[in-house]
Amino acid sequence: MSEIQINTTQNVNINFTLASVGERIVAHLIDLLIKFAYAGIVFWIFSEIVDSSRTLQNLDWWSLVSIYVLLLFPFIFYSLVLESLFEGQTLGKKAMKIRVVKIDGYQASFVDYIIRWFFRIVDLNMLSGFIALISIIVSEKGQRLGGMTSGTSVISLKNKVRISHTILEEIGDDYKPQYPTVINLSDNDMRIIKETFTTARDAKDNDTLLKLRKKVEEVIGITSEKDTISFLTIIIRDYNFYTQNM
Repeated sequence: MSEIQINTTQNVNINFTLASVGERIVAHLIDLLIKFAYAGIVFWIFSEIVDSSRTLQNLDWWSLVSIYVLLLFPFIFYSLVLESLFEGQTLGKKAMKIRVVKIDGYQASFVDYIIRWFFRIVDLNMLSGFIALISIIVSEKGQRLGGMTSGTSVISLKNKVRISHTILEEIGDDYKPQYPTVINLSDNDMRIIKETFTTARDAKDNDTLLKLRKKVEEVIGITSEKDTISFLTIIIRDYNFYTQNM
C-alpha cells in the first residue's frame, strides 16, 4: 500500500498508510446509499403529507419543490457536516476505517472540510467521479482536487503508523484513538508526559496532574471533558497507536 509522510510541528516524521482507491470508492458508495435512502424516505413522507393536507395542496409546484429542497439539506451537506463532527469521517469512512487528515500534521479545520465539500461538484459529480479517480491515482499523496486545494488526504486506520522510535504502551489491535492531534507531540514530550503522569498518579499529586493536563490540552489544541487521569491515559495510548511500528 502507498504511504504518506507527515512531518509534525515537532519535526517527527510519521508514515500513514493511504486509503486505497477501493476503500474510498466503497466508502463513497455506502454514503450514497445512506443519502439516497434518506431522500427516498423524505420524498415518501412528504408526498403522504401533501396528499392529506389541504394547505399544502393549495401551494403551487415551485413552493412544494422549495419545501422538499429544504428537507434535503441533510442530503446536500451530508459529507460537510459529518466530516466536521467526526473529525474527518462520514459513516462510509467509519465503516471502511479511513479518515481525512491534513498533510502538514495538523487536524483538518472546518474550512478544509468546506473546500473538500465544494470541490465534490467537480471531483465526484462531474463525469461520475472519473475526475476524482484519475486525480487520486495520479497524485503522489492520493488526493482528489478537493484534497489538493485543502491540503488534505485520506488515510487508512487499519494499520498502525510507523515512526523511528516509540514510547511503548500495550494497546489492542482494535484500539480506537480519540485525539489525532497527539501527533503534534514529540517523543521527548511523551516521555516527560508519561513519567510525570505515572509519578504524580502514584503519589496522588492532583496539582501536578492538573498542570500536566492543561499543558497537554494547550499543545494538542483540544479541551476534554474527561477526568484528568482518564484523559492523560488516553493521550498516552493514542500517541502509541499513531507511533507504534507496524
